[in-house]
Amino acid sequence: MTDLSSDNARNPNPFLRFLHGLWRGADGLRKVLHLIVLLAMFSIIVVAVNKAAPIMPTDAALELRPSGVLVEQFEGDPFDRAKLKLFGGTPESQTVVQDLVDALRFASTDKRIKLVHLELSNLAGGGLSKLQRIAHAMQEVRDAGKPIIASADFMSQGGYFLAAHADKVYLHPSGMIQLQGYGSFRTYYKDAIDKLRIDWNVFRVGSHKTFVEPYTRMDMSSEAREDLSRLTDQLWTMYKSDVTTARGLDEGAVDDFVESLVDNIAAAGGGFAEAALAHRLVDGLMTRNEISDLLVAKVGADKEAPDGHVAAAMYDYIAQMRLLQGTGLQAENVAVIVASGEITFGSPPPGMTGADSTSKLLKKALDDDSVAAVVFRVDSPGGSVFASDVIGNEIARLQEAGKPVVASMGSTAASGGYWISAGADEIFASPATVTGSIGIFGMFQTFQRSMEALGINVDGIGSTTWAGEFRPDRAMSEHAKALFQSIIEDGYDDFITRVATYRGMEKSAVDAIGQGRVWTGQDAMDNGLVDELGDLEDAIAAAARLAGLDEGEYGVRHIGQELTPTEQLLIDIFGAASTMGVDLHAFAPRSSRLQAIAGKLESLIEPLLRFDDPQGVYAHCLCQID
Repeated sequence: MTDLSSDNARNPNPFLRFLHGLWRGADGLRKVLHLIVLLAMFSIIVVAVNKAAPIMPTDAALELRPSGVLVEQFEGDPFDRAKLKLFGGTPESQTVVQDLVDALRFASTDKRIKLVHLELSNLAGGGLSKLQRIAHAMQEVRDAGKPIIASADFMSQGGYFLAAHADKVYLHPSGMIQLQGYGSFRTYYKDAIDKLRIDWNVFRVGSHKTFVEPYTRMDMSSEAREDLSRLTDQLWTMYKSDVTTARGLDEGAVDDFVESLVDNIAAAGGGFAEAALAHRLVDGLMTRNEISDLLVAKVGADKEAPDGHVAAAMYDYIAQMRLLQGTGLQAENVAVIVASGEITFGSPPPGMTGADSTSKLLKKALDDDSVAAVVFRVDSPGGSVFASDVIGNEIARLQEAGKPVVASMGSTAASGGYWISAGADEIFASPATVTGSIGIFGMFQTFQRSMEALGINVDGIGSTTWAGEFRPDRAMSEHAKALFQSIIEDGYDDFITRVATYRGMEKSAVDAIGQGRVWTGQDAMDNGLVDELGDLEDAIAAAARLAGLDEGEYGVRHIGQELTPTEQLLIDIFGAASTMGVDLHAFAPRSSRLQAIAGKLESLIEPLLRFDDPQGVYAHCLCQID
């Protein structure tokens, strides 16, 4: 009988037996390779999950290198940002204020940190209130007896503010300090709109509600000039006062340097850095190598990089310290939730305040039994009224559940930013906060005249007078304009009623300081719009007090949009692969100059695309101070 299990019996043909053996060999190799890949992936996952925190050196300098603009939270999708960082994308264009503050406060009590080196060449700037908060944390380091050395090739105005609060300031011999004061400049489009034959229908309440002006005129109104002049003068006065005090300069020294800059440079022999040194804005002029030698002399050379000094990098340092501190893991916590950027619908990425996404964060605090109080950190110029109201409703739910809410205003909390702050149990602002702008507007553009010029017309019928209204290809009728204006006026009445109710004021008093007027935090305090002047830490202490929490017996938990478990695992795997020698740069997306130009154009028109309020009603402040 033939053995059916025998390959020879089943395949009497030698060629077929050869192919069969080849196939079995290839299949066996596939299984081995598959096993190797699985083992490699398993190893990477183990490394990712159990990746040890970087070892921090002792007797080191804490290296702080802020870059880009100071913000309350990073803009953009967290997963996209994490991938970009791993794959060697462009340098970070933002620095979160809380990261700098935490690093400085940890360093003030950490025996391993002997000094702080603040390298400011890449800091573009930030709101004065953000700079002041960092400066306060710097003072804690100095009070602990630890020197801060600031250096830069070039310093922005914001960078110099921080440098002025250091023990020593060094500028590159070929460097500059960009001191130019504060200003507000806008681009006006009315003539272009007229040439394009667009009907830009504008509705507003508030004599000082100037957001719509770029679409209705070609220059700044007297009301806008009055408000912005007051703001810029006050902010510049605060800036000069803080710098003068920190540097021990004579009164008027900053103005003397700025207003006579050309003469001062000429007197110093033609060099900006020499002029800054002559006017005591800096303590010395040093190249990068000289700064490196100075730091090596103070904390020693890095054995692994003899040309460098012993240093702890900021992000590695704060990651380790936050882990050791166990922040937000206590039984009772004050939650901090950030509302940053324009207020809009849906769930935009961080850097914008979405009605759904922000409400989700507030609800998370509501459902978390460990959260006893909430600090709502607002850094927003406003936006959609409806979206603002949705967020305000979630704040009320927290209060109804017995969880007090304290609003803490950042650099800007105006218009819709003030709307979402007004209902808090207490409101804190910095003296340099830009707030107020209590006013409402709406805009509706129609293009029928543009189409007519191209030989296009729209015609039709409807069963009521409202059929076909609010089409962008038809002119607005008078009754449509009347309806729109009534909605705007009702929105303004809701706004001042809300403020009057929560602030314990008469509506007439709110109207008097409303009408779209913008105020500094100091003015807002005088006008009754805020309760206290203070920074985020003051607001956290107030929230704890309102919740009946004793000092030292509660934690601070920051609630924000996070990576999903799958996204975090992928980032950990990529990170572990990188530490094992895999070059991830090859996977980085290539950007071109054309893409950069397209991105710039998109940023210019994006604000108009975000007008998504269902009623077309907005509480938005065009009050950017640079």
